[in-house]
Amino acid sequence: MLRILVVDDEPDVEALFRQQFRRELRDGQCVMDFALSAEAALLKLDEAVAGEIILLVSDINMPGMSGLDLLPLVKARRPDLPVFMISAYGDGATMAQAAARGASKFLTKPVDFPGLKREVGAVLASVRGMAPPPAPGVT
Repeated sequence: MLRILVVDDEPDVEALFRQQFRRELRDGQCVMDFALSAEAALLKLDEAVAGEIILLVSDINMPGMSGLDLLPLVKARRPDLPVFMISAYGDGATMAQAAARGASKFLTKPVDFPGLKREVGAVLASVRGMAPPPAPGVT
């Protein structure tokens, strides 16, 4: 099973992601796991199912370890794992720091879920070795 790990200290993020990705989840395209801290995310990466995780999506601003601090630790464990960073602060310095630490994508809040779904679809397709599905309304 292809898993996406979402890391955010706000508990309501899980409900939001599950609602936005309800079709993909219902159709069995992927499974979403959630961690409320960077430390919890690292524990999930160290679990037996960690090899099934094909994408990590993390908030940057979290108490304790930030998403930027999490990035190099994730890359040390899984160098090829795509990591999308999300932040309310899309300034150039933060974006450059995220890229330097290994982020694949940088998204700003509020999250553009149609855009995020396209990016996630591309990751799913690359793991499955096929072209991503066309965007809704595109033939």
